Amino acid sequence: MADIQSETQALFDQGLNLRREVLGTEYVDGSLARANDFMMAFQHITTEWCWGYTWGRPGLEKKTRSMLNLAMLTALNRPAEIKLHVKGALNNGVTVEEIKEILLQATVYCGIPAGLDAFKVANQVLEEEGAFKAQQA
Repeated sequence: MADIQSETQALFDQGLNLRREVLGTEYVDGSLARANDFMMAFQHITTEWCWGYTWGRPGLEKKTRSMLNLAMLTALNRPAEIKLHVKGALNNGVTVEEIKEILLQATVYCGIPAGLDAFKVANQVLEEEGAFKAQQA
């Protein structure tokens, strides 16, 4: 039992570091601080398995994982998560041009409504982050 607990803690610690690196310390720590006992179970499974296990695996760079997430979240039409992951993609070195191409590709395969939602949210984030200005410089 102690081995499972130590492995789980190691996944949580690795996941927490990756979440902070990709999504930002303020966002991640705020999510944890706002979580009540009910929501903390979700925070743990997300941090341990999504971030610690999956994002922490070798084989794909964080940039590639971010690109995949943008495409999958567009397919699922999850604008709130797209917003979060556009910021993460920028942190992982995905360019504005690459984000545009990912969303165009996803739009063709997932449909105009999902693509439109993704483009609107991504555009908002890119404007807020000053990414268009940085691209022109």
